[in-house]
Amino acid sequence: MDRVQLARTVLGAAATIALILAYNVDRDRWEDAAWGGVANLIVAPLVLLIAGPLVILAFISYAPPHLRPHLRSRLRAPLKAVGWYVLSLGVIGGVCVLATHIDTDDGRSLWEYAWAVAALIVVVWGLPFFFLASLYSARSAFNSAQVHPMLPPVLTLALVWVFTLINLIDSGLPGGPPVVQFGSMLGGPLSVTAVSLWELRRMRTRFGVTLRT
Repeated sequence: MDRVQLARTVLGAAATIALILAYNVDRDRWEDAAWGGVANLIVAPLVLLIAGPLVILAFISYAPPHLRPHLRSRLRAPLKAVGWYVLSLGVIGGVCVLATHIDTDDGRSLWEYAWAVAALIVVVWGLPFFFLASLYSARSAFNSAQVHPMLPPVLTLALVWVFTLINLIDSGLPGGPPVVQFGSMLGGPLSVTAVSLWELRRMRTRFGVTLRT
């Protein structure tokens, strides 16, 4: 599955580059594409925090009644991951906000030096940590596999279509003829959907993992 997902990612990046070269070559397009990818990576955990509980609730509700208490009891690992992520985000954001409000016109006190050191730690260690934590959280869906092995691909299915809707509202259709526009817009989510459905099928046929049993 990792090889297939990596191949899909590489092919998607290659298709994006080809579309930029063919239909939307301008000075800022490469920078916009790069920043868009980074923004999606950072926003993905935040979207999971909003949409994830609804998907998990529907997932558990779909399970047989005798399995629902067991699934709910295994929510501790995802909730712990969410808690650490939100806590780290709050600490980093709080330090940055307070550091920008320090008034140094009347001289620097010990308190201000302490906040300066804290801000430096956030820049040197906190921001890379947040970036890597966002990457891990988006990939693992906040350790949701510990609730049920089928939950991560289900969350991925929901997340990719939410992102498609967000990008469509924010940026509209990409450049090019109508066929290329719709192909560019739907190619990514459809390929992710296909891979996720294949993963679910492999779990069921090769390992006997199902939700209803």
